[in-house]
Amino acid sequence: MPIQRYPHVLLVALAVLAMHVSLAAHHGAAAFDTGKDLTLTGAVTEWIWANPHCFLKFDAMDDTGMVRNWAVETQNPTDMSRRGWRRMSFKVGDKVTVVLEAVKNGSPVGRVKTVTLPNGQILSASAPPTTVAEAGR
Repeated sequence: MPIQRYPHVLLVALAVLAMHVSLAAHHGAAAFDTGKDLTLTGAVTEWIWANPHCFLKFDAMDDTGMVRNWAVETQNPTDMSRRGWRRMSFKVGDKVTVVLEAVKNGSPVGRVKTVTLPNGQILSASAPPTTVAEAGR
């Protein structure tokens, strides 16, 4: 099958390859300062429980004394549920302490490592998922 006779096959193959590379890049860590954890305490402004990633937004004072609205991501709701996170884990106004990996460019954006809730409970974004038996206890 000479490729000149079926140019659409080449185009489809290239499109599939391009989508695969794009999807793999989406989950990279290059934008995050993975060697340095940042701990911030602030008030929740929004909790977005949605695919493909959940987002916690909160107001916290940075090292310059300025209050910034941070947007930090976690994984999808299914994975987070296995780690003990819930759709109702946060309410607007809750005071939380967030340990995160910030993006390298200084924007108030990052990836959650842990969140300490007002009652002292710690939610981990990277803890191993619980088993079905443990989740039902």
